[in-house]
Amino acid sequence: MEFRIIKKSKKSKARVGLIKTPNGTISTPYFFPVATQATVKTLDSSDLRAIGFDGVLCNTYHLFLRPGSSLIKKHNGLHSFMNFDGVIATDSGGFQVFSLGKGLEDGIGKIVKIFPGSKTNKTKKQQNSFVKISDKGVYFRSHLDGKLFFFTPEKSIKIQEELGSDIAFAFDECSSPLDNFSYTKKAMERTHKWAIRSLNAHKNKKQALFGIVQGGEYKNLRIESAKFIGSLPFDGFGIGGSLGKTKKKMFEILDWTIPLLPQNKPRHLLGIGYLEDIKRAVKKGIDTFDCVYPTRLGRHGFAITEKKIINLKRAKYLQVKQPIDKNCQCFVCRNYSMGYLSHLIRTQEITGMRLLCFHNLWLFKNFMEKIRKEILNGKI
Repeated sequence: MEFRIIKKSKKSKARVGLIKTPNGTISTPYFFPVATQATVKTLDSSDLRAIGFDGVLCNTYHLFLRPGSSLIKKHNGLHSFMNFDGVIATDSGGFQVFSLGKGLEDGIGKIVKIFPGSKTNKTKKQQNSFVKISDKGVYFRSHLDGKLFFFTPEKSIKIQEELGSDIAFAFDECSSPLDNFSYTKKAMERTHKWAIRSLNAHKNKKQALFGIVQGGEYKNLRIESAKFIGSLPFDGFGIGGSLGKTKKKMFEILDWTIPLLPQNKPRHLLGIGYLEDIKRAVKKGIDTFDCVYPTRLGRHGFAITEKKIINLKRAKYLQVKQPIDKNCQCFVCRNYSMGYLSHLIRTQEITGMRLLCFHNLWLFKNFMEKIRKEILNGKI
């Protein structure tokens, strides 16, 4: 992998760059649509290319369970398996350490007040954990059938190499926003040991490997982790784990972390995808993002515009003859009214979900293009 910085902003820490891999190139800042199980839900690879996406992020844990990384390897890797000729990144499975563990137990996300599908901050126990963590690795109990698996850094790297992604991530422990200082420090130290093990296990030199900075909301831990992970020979870096109890804290974490990472390597903010957050994070120096947000909202009947989110499940939109956004040039806005889309969503037609996912991702693609132009033109 090659990362080349084209322009650095004089007004912020934003920069425009190129990430070149054996299977394609992406322009940064860039947003990766999440293809959890080798597909962006409701869309296919030709849809992604039609929208203009050059890269996706797939989920190691879910592809390990179904259909299995060894089977995908027999299909000559993910690019062939899903017929996508762009850049493919794979997460490590480390997020599932959190999401199937403390995330389920406490009903929280990486930022405590933000949990998929929820508008409230849940602090009482929600569901039983599917994971058990030790220094050697993590025991996962499959959410599908209860079968027990053991993930280690070596296992995660092997799976990702079998998947054949262009960018892999080191295995880490994603801490919870509710973890105290003592446990967050323990999780960070474990992540550091696993980072070294991930590097030692990584044999495919055509595949880039990113390390992940942990440390939760604690400044001294984030600084320690950024210095340690940044000193290792990774091709890029992810900023992961708990991002605090508020968005304000998340941006403080970026301020602590980014200046300590090598300036000549890309930085990825894991699992963050709100438009307003993306732009602020770019100004802090983040190069790439991934999140299920735009497609999850689309599948649940929500259309995203830069000004608002429209709930097309509401009956009032059946009367609307206008498109979601009259200024949008996606094929959805050029061909369908909100009335028709509302009808499809209210009758739970799959086509409605597909059209909203297409529109939402088109918006995100254009949003990232505008950010790159603003950096190049010296506006941010």
